[in-house]
Amino acid sequence: MAEQQRNTWDGRDAGADARESPDVRHRVVPDDVARAWDELVATARRTVVDGLVVGTSGNVSVRVGDTVLVTPTGVPYDRLSPDDVTGVDLAGRQVLGTLRPTSELPMHLAIHRTTDARAVVHTHAVHATAVSTLVRELPLIHYMSAALGGPVRVAPYATYGTQELAENMLRALTDRTACLLQNHGTITYGNTLSEAFDRTAQLEWMCRVWLTASSVPGLTPTLLTHEQLNEVGERLRGYGQPE
Repeated sequence: MAEQQRNTWDGRDAGADARESPDVRHRVVPDDVARAWDELVATARRTVVDGLVVGTSGNVSVRVGDTVLVTPTGVPYDRLSPDDVTGVDLAGRQVLGTLRPTSELPMHLAIHRTTDARAVVHTHAVHATAVSTLVRELPLIHYMSAALGGPVRVAPYATYGTQELAENMLRALTDRTACLLQNHGTITYGNTLSEAFDRTAQLEWMCRVWLTASSVPGLTPTLLTHEQLNEVGERLRGYGQPE
């Protein structure tokens, strides 16, 4: 059976011929790209439902081959349809869609170029953003820090959408799969969109726990040691069902 495909705009065809012939504005989208787009949109909508972003803040990407599908800038996620596929190559050149990619494209591409990530989730989660304004590293309030590679660092502030922010983020992500962005939010990555999203949710939860514990007058939260965290890291290697 022939592979199911979708049509979408290819920005590379924009020109006089494209304006004269609407048919030239469409290209065939492979089924794996269409499925990945559907999952990306579902993940983006979930960030809103779970209160991790407000409005069109935050963004999501997923890599299919050498194409990175990304949420478009300024478009509410509930308005995205299967025909709104938006994608760029690893150099940032738009190869799919008419909608402009997220303004945070430099961060997404930096991760996709330098790690084995297949998916990236960026949010403006409330508790995580609050923590990013208070410390340079999330205190070891819970052992699940080990699931993110170790103590979660805070990347120094830089204007959104800039290469400076992407570089600050990469340094904070060294040997990690998540970091906080100072006065901004969170970013996580994983092998799948589900994994990246789960890491975002876990990070927001840990930030909430630390803020809650720290707010009790006259008491200071008990923190884990690096040795205790390393022990958990070893145990987590065998966590879950065998594949």
